[in-house]
Amino acid sequence: MELKLHRPHAACAQTGRPFVAGEPLVSALVRSEGRLDRCDYAAESWVGPPANALAWWRSTYPTTTSDGTTLAPADVLLDVLEELEGREADAALRYLVALELVRRRAVRFVDRQGDDQDDRRVGDGEPDLILACRKRDREYRVRAVSAQEAMSPGVEERLTALLWSGGAA
Repeated sequence: MELKLHRPHAACAQTGRPFVAGEPLVSALVRSEGRLDRCDYAAESWVGPPANALAWWRSTYPTTTSDGTTLAPADVLLDVLEELEGREADAALRYLVALELVRRRAVRFVDRQGDDQDDRRVGDGEPDLILACRKRDREYRVRAVSAQEAMSPGVEERLTALLWSGGAA
């Protein structure tokens, strides 16, 4: 399944009131008629998940840059990191998402003293990244990829589509 991430709607699904930049909101992923819909609610209008909700999360309404693009929240990228786990065809994309999460300080590198370094290597000998996320209270093992793999056709476009919405996507 190809996971397509969209930015929040411009108005509250409950009240119809437009959101303002930086406003707290709650988003829900709802199954309806064979598809997934995103519903966004002002924090004060949230009364709990709607029927058929698969997931919901708190965030803030994004601010836009001068060119009209918006950067995806770290929580969304963490969801992507988890969704891509075990999908070897998406290893390069998962690695780049993990590095972006490190850059944003959503995850940190784990330095495990005494680990057998051979257990942390895969395929071409690149060490796995071991990352910890305090917010989700879990660790992620991400296969490090070569620069050639990271620059393979389509990876940059997919990463851009995940990170940005608006003009850059």
